[in-house]
Amino acid sequence: MSEEQSGEPAREELAKCLGYMRAGDTLVVASLDRLGRSLQDLISIVADLRRRGIGFRSLHEALDTTTPGGRLVFHVFAALAEFIRELIVDGTHEGLAAARARGQRLGRPPAMSEEQVRQARALLTRPDESVSSIARLLGVSRTTLHKYLPELTPKT
Repeated sequence: MSEEQSGEPAREELAKCLGYMRAGDTLVVASLDRLGRSLQDLISIVADLRRRGIGFRSLHEALDTTTPGGRLVFHVFAALAEFIRELIVDGTHEGLAAARARGQRLGRPPAMSEEQVRQARALLTRPDESVSSIARLLGVSRTTLHKYLPELTPKT
């Protein structure tokens, strides 16, 4: 993975830049998406700059938080984005509730069917079968077998 893909060195440089800035300075970025990884991150960074008396400008979006109007526009954008995020979360919760009401099973499908569990129990009665060979035969891991067959795990 390249440095640009991971983003870590860039974040390290951002931390150095933010640590170097003093009250009265202005942080200028080409666009908002170059500063924060998410809206929450962006708002947090800009709020921290404001607390420290540091201005913020984004050239692409023509935002300038050193002016009252710029701060207003930034906060309106942030409030709208937060509102949209909450609508998405509410819609997701409603969709999940509706799916449950219809009796749909949600989440990851089971690793083993009831038939596979029965087969595994039957195979375990044979002295020549090991947990590893049964797991291989059924196409699951040993850990999965232990999860579905608690009797395999020794009691302490």
